[in-house]
Amino acid sequence: MHRNSLMVQGTTSDAGKSTLVAALCRILKRRGVNVAPFKPQNMALNSAVTVDGGEIGRAQALQALACGLLPHTDFNPVLLKPTTDKKAQVIIHGQVATDLDAKAYHAYKPRAMGAVLESWGRLTAAYDCVLVEGAGSPAEINLRDRDIANMGFAEAVDCPVILVADIDRGGVFAHLVGTLELLSPSEQQRVVGFVINRFRGDIGLLEPGLDWLEERTGKPVLGVLPYLHGLLLDAEDAIATAAIGDKRNTKLKVIAPAYPRTSNHNDLDPLRLHPEVDFRWIGPGETPPAADLIVLPGSKAVRADLDWLRSQGWDKAIARHLRYGGKVIGLCGGYQMLGQAVHDPQGLEGPRGSTPGLGWLAVDTTLEAEKQLRNVAGHLALPGRPAMTGYEIHLGVTAGPGCARPAVNLAGDRPDGAISADEQVLGTYCHGVFDHPAALDALLRWAGVEPEQQVDFAARRAADLDRLADAVEAALDWEKLAPWLPA
Repeated sequence: MHRNSLMVQGTTSDAGKSTLVAALCRILKRRGVNVAPFKPQNMALNSAVTVDGGEIGRAQALQALACGLLPHTDFNPVLLKPTTDKKAQVIIHGQVATDLDAKAYHAYKPRAMGAVLESWGRLTAAYDCVLVEGAGSPAEINLRDRDIANMGFAEAVDCPVILVADIDRGGVFAHLVGTLELLSPSEQQRVVGFVINRFRGDIGLLEPGLDWLEERTGKPVLGVLPYLHGLLLDAEDAIATAAIGDKRNTKLKVIAPAYPRTSNHNDLDPLRLHPEVDFRWIGPGETPPAADLIVLPGSKAVRADLDWLRSQGWDKAIARHLRYGGKVIGLCGGYQMLGQAVHDPQGLEGPRGSTPGLGWLAVDTTLEAEKQLRNVAGHLALPGRPAMTGYEIHLGVTAGPGCARPAVNLAGDRPDGAISADEQVLGTYCHGVFDHPAALDALLRWAGVEPEQQVDFAARRAADLDRLADAVEAALDWEKLAPWLPA
């Protein structure tokens, strides 16, 4: 098998593949290894803009950070962004290639595999080690034919595989043994060991099970990873809802709707982290509670999510919120929703047509085929003109009299977004606007509170990467891993 590459596959989604790869990336980077991450195919609505002007999954951007690298499209050559329950936008090497339903994408997979192998060839030529993340589970029988995400890829490039399972879910031995049993003989031979994730308790009580597992399968247990509370790392897709840290002395209540096609929800992680902010996602069927600030996040299907907002009563809740002096921020798709209308004449995100916006900003949006992808920097149009950095990922072009009062002034004398005349509503296309400490402070002041503590989201993420790497380095059996990783 291919030395100096290792693939992490999981028995289930969210078993710990992304975090284990990120940890291994940081560990090898700290040891002086020229290492890069790779995920052949990703399905996620959270994406990042790359240095070469494309987009990849947020998890691969995080893994690139762990390696000390800027995100590149080769790290995730195939990205699927669902637009409905049956259809997804297909992004190849960072650019939109087509929109396909599941059956059509199955026929398209050989072409997608070509892109995967192109990226793999470039990475293995440029780096001493490439760490690969699978998708979902390799034991999904209905997806095995033409697989490019798990064992189909591993077999094609002769890559060794680790299987990781989440013990916190229960049934960890059944997950591992059952997954192994459903693999072909050559795939079973490719599995070089198991990792058990999110363990808490007395390891002595687990050891008899580990001995049984090794005897039953003939595969070594490479490590048992501890449950690490409060890690603040970019989620691949699922919305992280738990608050982080001490929230006993909050000053500002912030809520956000978790609509069906929420994208880049990690934009709001700095609010989850801030000790003075009581932040909560509001799901379907929940009545929006009273708050100081409502944030409308990004969306992959803006018109459909607008319809959902109205069906859930958010239009009335936002009107009442503003009537009582509350503030509203819209990010990307949320910014589009706050305008007068969203037009989709080409049917790029659903049926052709137009949908009335919420009407709080004097702008209109028209979706166009060419996606806007760029990393940006500039200043918020708020007191003190605080610096901000971020990125844009959107189809829409927004115009109207409201744009005369921009929310952000980007480098190159480019205005972005809008602030309402009454200063209650702010919209911007810039993702990551809460990440910069000065920008976050200014937005909290705009929302009505003078923060006493400053939160540096990037510094916290870097520290948590090191914390994760320390825990994984201590837990893994490096002697057993030695045949597959650089010395």
